[in-house]
Amino acid sequence: MTAYLITNVSVVGAAPTDLLIRDGVVAATGAGLRAPDAAVVDGTGLVALPGLVDLHTHLREPGREDAETVESGSRAAALGGYTAVCAMANTSPVADTAGVVEQVWRLGREAGLVDVQPIGAVTVGLAGERLAELGAMADSAAQVRIFSDDGHCVADPLLMRRALEYVKAFDGIIAQHAEEPRLTEGAQMHEGEVSTRLGLTGWPAVAEEAIIARDVLLAEHVGSRLHVCHVSTAGSVEVLRQAKARGVRVTAEVTPHHLLLTDSKAETYDPVYKVNPPLRTATDIAALRAALAEGVIDIIATDHAPHAVEDKECEWAYARPGMLGLETALSIALDVLGPQWELIAERMSRAPARIAGLDTHGLDPAPGVPANLTLVDPAARRVIEPAELASHSRNTPYARMTLPGRIVATFLRGEPTVLDGKAVK
Repeated sequence: MTAYLITNVSVVGAAPTDLLIRDGVVAATGAGLRAPDAAVVDGTGLVALPGLVDLHTHLREPGREDAETVESGSRAAALGGYTAVCAMANTSPVADTAGVVEQVWRLGREAGLVDVQPIGAVTVGLAGERLAELGAMADSAAQVRIFSDDGHCVADPLLMRRALEYVKAFDGIIAQHAEEPRLTEGAQMHEGEVSTRLGLTGWPAVAEEAIIARDVLLAEHVGSRLHVCHVSTAGSVEVLRQAKARGVRVTAEVTPHHLLLTDSKAETYDPVYKVNPPLRTATDIAALRAALAEGVIDIIATDHAPHAVEDKECEWAYARPGMLGLETALSIALDVLGPQWELIAERMSRAPARIAGLDTHGLDPAPGVPANLTLVDPAARRVIEPAELASHSRNTPYARMTLPGRIVATFLRGEPTVLDGKAVK
């Protein structure tokens, strides 16, 4: 294993120092380190962060390898500065058995670019009718601890309660896609002024807020862990704030696109802006940004959702919802938050690693710590070209936008997966 000496780098925004990586860990830190056998990486002007961790990634394999594979998604993640991603269960077949989650886990290990931690389905086939094999998935080689029917809400309150009770036995988490389905039938975008003007069926904010309110009460009653996926409304923030004040064991995420883009993008009728939950208003964005800074929202998660061309380049009503996110998430965070390195490290690495129980990730570079880290050039600006993305898909809402920040290098257990901005393998 090659040793690496990263010189003159700022660790999470602190004064420049040197980092020596050897045998998979950070062996030493400090100014003027010497290691004749190490490959030197000039860190001047760069910021070292703990490797980013994504709690919400769609890798599509098995079943939709035309849109993404575990390997291509892992490469996109590494190029985005990630060292671990949690893969959602809505594959084909659905990841609702030990066999499927182990397949995804093994594909991630074979790719070797990031640690891929599968998320298991809550219900069989995501149908919302009966619980999946939660215990078998937890006991599998993949050691699943997060379960979600993402893309589908666990709408039945009794089933949701039973799921929360079941995973409590091994300190698992139910990650809910909060959407009351009776309120969103035929919905195409956020319900509001823009949807009225465009004549598109709206998705009301209360459809999200009502499920979150119900689920925090269930989690409080059971004493179990609840995670709320892709929070998108100001009202949801208030429900979460009140729940946390009461000590409910609830965490929440927000996506980069819900921090930046508004429902006005639908005026173009470009299906790249169709996403679930939909883009909301500027008022919602302001509330989400404030909640992220405050800690009411715990993490930024990408909801990386690649789609094949035929599923996106069609009429708005028939397009599948979802956007790419892994290769642009840190740039969006920098654009929205500025160079608040402590906040970025907490919301994009430390907190998601803690929630997922990924003990070797989310750790600031320090002696003895596993060398899972990323180097960022905050002064760089780049134009997002869809054809240059590592994903098999091209459905990025940031095409040809100029965004701040560039991932220069990513290390997974001391081995570079990205060097000089390019994937190593």
